Amino acid sequence: MSVPSPIIRRKSRQIMVGNVPIGGDAPIAVQSMTNTETCDVEATVAQITALQGVGADIVRVSVPSMDAAEAFGKIKQRVDIPLVADIHFDYKIALRVAELGVDCLRINPGNIGREDRVRAVVDSARDHGIPIRIGVNAGSLEKDLQKKYGEPTPDAIVESALRHIDILDRLNYPEFKVSLKASDVFMTVHAYQKLAGQIEQPLHLGITEAGGLRSGSVKSAIGLGMLLSQGIGDTIRVSLAADPIEEIRVGFDILKSLRIRNKGINLIACPSCSRQQFDVISTVNELESRLEDILEPMDVAVIGCIVNGPGEAKEAAVGLTGGEPNLLYVDGKPDHKVDNETIVDELEREIRGRIARQQQVTHPEKIIPIKDMS
Repeated sequence: MSVPSPIIRRKSRQIMVGNVPIGGDAPIAVQSMTNTETCDVEATVAQITALQGVGADIVRVSVPSMDAAEAFGKIKQRVDIPLVADIHFDYKIALRVAELGVDCLRINPGNIGREDRVRAVVDSARDHGIPIRIGVNAGSLEKDLQKKYGEPTPDAIVESALRHIDILDRLNYPEFKVSLKASDVFMTVHAYQKLAGQIEQPLHLGITEAGGLRSGSVKSAIGLGMLLSQGIGDTIRVSLAADPIEEIRVGFDILKSLRIRNKGINLIACPSCSRQQFDVISTVNELESRLEDILEPMDVAVIGCIVNGPGEAKEAAVGLTGGEPNLLYVDGKPDHKVDNETIVDELEREIRGRIARQQQVTHPEKIIPIKDMS
């Protein structure tokens, strides 16, 4: 059963990153960043395509040189997802990728240098309809702020961001978003809280350098969850030392947990105990693996016994309750008995069949095939 989120989002100005709206009443976008060598066009296109395949809304690409800028142009021609160019210091790279069709510039105006260079970048962004992302990181604060505060603090991060924001304000360019990142959860959260009420622009959330897949996912879920639950945040990236595809999956898991945005299977499963009538853990792991390609939202309950099973299954689109026999529920009602040996096959068949029936109504040309179970 779908229950709306109680979260009231912060009001923000909406900008467009390609065809993806950010801020305002737009869905919170999930993005990642390529880790391939940008000049390797084939590898970068392949990774962007894979990220799009698991639901990414936007992908950021590092562009550290003019050679990389030319490669970026070739990459842009071969993908149909908005791309953000990550640029540091060299304004000429920003000007070139703007010509080549970039959808957003990740560059801090204060790092560009002379006023005429800053104006050239902003004028180009204005002419091409490209928003700018200001990105402040606790690990690379200006030297005078490091001296003033002694160490990275939420106030130091916000002061750094406001310097860049002031530059864009002076040039009358409101089409930007801001990120304030640290690897410390509380520093990040407090920085965003301080800035959220001072500007109208959308906020890009992230806990930078969060760690590996497990620890980084936990840290990101806590930090981003704290902010999102307060209505702060318009787009997110989960920064993991892992396959970027996992960043997208974890990002959507965070949004699903807060009932902000559903994409893919929301799997409700018990931790298992001696009451279980089938192997819950192996069933859930196998089911997750088989269904990872599905982006359509659906609640699926897998509960090992009759204590909580019927109650959870009645609230899910598809549910399984362990017992003698096991019962498969569809739309909250018992549908048929299932043997232990065929549990995963039966669940997958019912889930994919349900999606196929829905798509015949809304998208008759699109069919998600049942995977080979042999």
